[in-house]
Amino acid sequence: MDIPRIFNITESAHRIHNPITPEKLAALGSALRLESGDRVLDLASGSGEMLCTWARDHGILGIGIDMSALFTGQAKHRADELSVADQVQFIHGNASGYVAEEKVHVAACVGASWIAGGIAGTVELLAQSLRTGGIILIGEPYWQHLPPTEAIARGCLAHSISDFLTLPELLVSFRDLGYDVVEMMLAGQDDWDRYEAAKWLTMRRWLEDNPNDELAKEVRAKLTSEPERYAAYTREYLGWGVFALMPSS
Repeated sequence: MDIPRIFNITESAHRIHNPITPEKLAALGSALRLESGDRVLDLASGSGEMLCTWARDHGILGIGIDMSALFTGQAKHRADELSVADQVQFIHGNASGYVAEEKVHVAACVGASWIAGGIAGTVELLAQSLRTGGIILIGEPYWQHLPPTEAIARGCLAHSISDFLTLPELLVSFRDLGYDVVEMMLAGQDDWDRYEAAKWLTMRRWLEDNPNDELAKEVRAKLTSEPERYAAYTREYLGWGVFALMPSS
């Protein structure tokens, strides 16, 4: 069980696999008013930066599940590095359908709502692990402004314009699912730059070390095309944010 190898290659040097900076991740933890001993579940937890830093800064207890063996290993290393290995557990596995044995204060899926077929399914899945009064965290893209053509949407790596909503529409969709939006942390262009551009040096170094690998041609093509594609499409049209939800009373 693993994610496609190309993602392990391009994001192998990332600590955070979404366009959010360490500073904003820290600000989000403070905004949620986390307390020592709070339980946090993170589905598709990547390299574990959210759980590890929140364990260090707020004393939370966390469980993360991710399909990438590489990222899960990096998460365990990060936990050791920050001396929080006794507070967080990382599981290499499929987060789809995972429900915590003990109800949690925060149930999160940041940037991977595909695990349950989209936003509605992922919110429903996370709710099964949530204690009364708890918070759901979901990270999602949205259109900063609607692409004028389907070709531009595809340039943003969407299948079509209908894949994403505008920010106001996304907030309304949470309300329609029966949730109050109680906090949000949005990515800016600098955050996108750090997430996307960091892949380019990683790919270049990987190509230098692995010139004969079976994926070398694919990585070379991606390195050649990605800076222009990103600048023309994603950076211009696509937003991203983490949204905190609580069931409407």
